[in-house]
Amino acid sequence: MITCCDLIAGLEARGWNHGSGVPCSTFAGPIAHLSASGRYRAAANEGLALSAAVGAQLAGRREALFLQNSGIGNLINPLTSLCQPYAAPVLTLVSMRGWPDPGADEPQHAVMGQTTEAILSTLGIWHTVLAAESLEPALDEANQAISHGKNAFLLLPHRSISQHPGASAAIRTAGPDTAEVTSAVAAACPPGAAIFATTGYTSRYLHDAQDRPGNFYMQGSMGHVSSLALGYAAARPEKTVIVLDGDGAALMHLGSLSTIGAERPANLVHVVIDNGGYESTGSQQSTSGTTDLAAVARACGYPAASTVDTVESLQQQLASAAATPGPHFILVRSGRTVREAPQRAGASLSLPHIAARMRSAAIPETAVASHA
Repeated sequence: MITCCDLIAGLEARGWNHGSGVPCSTFAGPIAHLSASGRYRAAANEGLALSAAVGAQLAGRREALFLQNSGIGNLINPLTSLCQPYAAPVLTLVSMRGWPDPGADEPQHAVMGQTTEAILSTLGIWHTVLAAESLEPALDEANQAISHGKNAFLLLPHRSISQHPGASAAIRTAGPDTAEVTSAVAAACPPGAAIFATTGYTSRYLHDAQDRPGNFYMQGSMGHVSSLALGYAAARPEKTVIVLDGDGAALMHLGSLSTIGAERPANLVHVVIDNGGYESTGSQQSTSGTTDLAAVARACGYPAASTVDTVESLQQQLASAAATPGPHFILVRSGRTVREAPQRAGASLSLPHIAARMRSAAIPETAVASHA
């Protein structure tokens, strides 16, 4: 186990006094440490964290990135078209999910867990696995790589860094929690409707509240659930489609709201549970506190966008959405969940099975047979 304070001290000794990224539970300690002194930037996605760090580097300030290996996909474009061609290297610390044994982690991490090192090698990026006994030498090597104009990646096993002693939850406490919101949506869901739930606690609580073939539980692919639902809603316009999203996920790919607003699927209801943070990774703060997501949805072309802070008002808005054409956007100002989170849906349902039964719910077997 690498102590949080030792890691931060080692980074600071080499000039990395600031950080940015997208939260992962492995980095809960370092993020809390830097946030306490105003030296951490919460980025909407990993690529944006990287480009901001390059900007800081051009101004003479070193910013280290903290991210999960599942976010490398968001990183590759600015990494290969900004950092490398402009010789503007950045230090990146990566938590390794699905590694070294993909079978010991959640299924959505298996592919990236097996390929992270190969991807970095293919891109010609210096990288090493970081351990407590090799912390100082590895930081020196990373520093040397950076000084030669090369990006440096330090790879850390999942949950290999201790917590920051003064860490505290940054998300709000008032409002219905995620479990209450998902239960209310499940109860209001009309027969035959489809529900798409984002990754993290949202999909867990929906599965716990009411499992049904018409539910899609997103594990991974953060920020993509609304686009997934859009494609489904466009292909099945006669079905009600409900999205259960989160503030961090919605912010990660905010452009999806513009696509939905432009296409205007009348059968789509987009519910965003906004608790102000990333609850499943340690309750780090998001930037939703300074972003009016309902106003953004309205500006993107949603004909109806509202903000609620009680289960009763959510139920009223869901009833209103059922009676008028959409797309509808409902922002729920929620609070921290105090109960223990249930298991992921993937603990009892394989991910291919979740997709397969969703297809079957959309197109009954009799309809498939008639087109054979």
